[in-house]
Amino acid sequence: MKKRSLNVKKKIHKKSKIFLRDKKIEETFKKFTANIKKLNFENNICVALSGGPDSLGLLYLIKSYKFPKKMKVFVYIVDHLLRKKSSEEALLVKSKITKLQMNTKILKWIGKKPSSNIQALARNKRYLLISKQCEIDNVDKIFTAHHKDDLYENFLLRLLRGSGLQGMSSFNSLVSSYNDKIKIIRPLLNIKKEELIYISKKIFNFYIDDPSNKNNEFKRNRLRKLILNLKKEGLNLSKLNLTLSNLTTSNNAINFYVNKNLKENIHKNKYNSSYIIGKNFFDYPEEIIFRSFSLMLKKVGKRYYTPRGRSVLKSLYMIKSKKDLKFTLSGCIIEKFNNSVLISRENTKKS
Repeated sequence: MKKRSLNVKKKIHKKSKIFLRDKKIEETFKKFTANIKKLNFENNICVALSGGPDSLGLLYLIKSYKFPKKMKVFVYIVDHLLRKKSSEEALLVKSKITKLQMNTKILKWIGKKPSSNIQALARNKRYLLISKQCEIDNVDKIFTAHHKDDLYENFLLRLLRGSGLQGMSSFNSLVSSYNDKIKIIRPLLNIKKEELIYISKKIFNFYIDDPSNKNNEFKRNRLRKLILNLKKEGLNLSKLNLTLSNLTTSNNAINFYVNKNLKENIHKNKYNSSYIIGKNFFDYPEEIIFRSFSLMLKKVGKRYYTPRGRSVLKSLYMIKSKKDLKFTLSGCIIEKFNNSVLISRENTKKS
């Protein structure tokens, strides 16, 4: 890179930090810094940018943070093509951040769109598009703008679904795995939405107000209104945060034994890409067996989510009760013969 280009980048970086003199932004930046300074940065990172106040606030905080010199920051804007003006909005968002001189790319969801369960399927597709681009750009960390207010929405949403301990606490982590190569980073979990709105207005004087956020057909939007009403009735959010923290601690303890089980009792077949489950795998308590098996299916099937709990429980029952069997689940082929259990990926298995 030419010397002049380096000087321009330095000037822009200094300009981006001018607003840190603002007391409110400075306090938010301190919380953000405290969260990510524990992370190791060896490869490039990316920011999932929607154009809303949350992700724009995150983008500014990342731009103001001093990362290792050789590391690149990519910005991925996903155009779901679900609304008529979505492509216009994507280009508008890209134009609004050009002054930051960041590596920005628009990723489009090409193909047939769903007519139901739209938000969940769109979220899955968004992560899939981003993860594919991550492989191209040597990115191993996806920064997302999940913030403090999202914790309460997710808690109630999963409570209504009847989620177990893992489901109730999994969204409360700074770092989680998308797959074996890519981590999802949530550095705003202790930062309120109002702080991010403040940054977006102050820095960009702009953000996209997604109309789908006001659509009461989506359960998440109805829950947001419920939370507002509960706050008026005296909902103590600090106690709810303590509950989340306690659930996370218990979940981490279980995960310790899940990882131990996977390490000691899952063996890669040296002749192909399948995995053999050792006999001692099933000696652990039911919850640890359940999670271990779910994670193996997710890994082998290369899925973002683990399979549904009922399907996993049914599969484990079949494995324990039958001598020989063969079935498919979550992109995997599960076989049992001579008391051995083999898991292989469905579309790569050789005949």
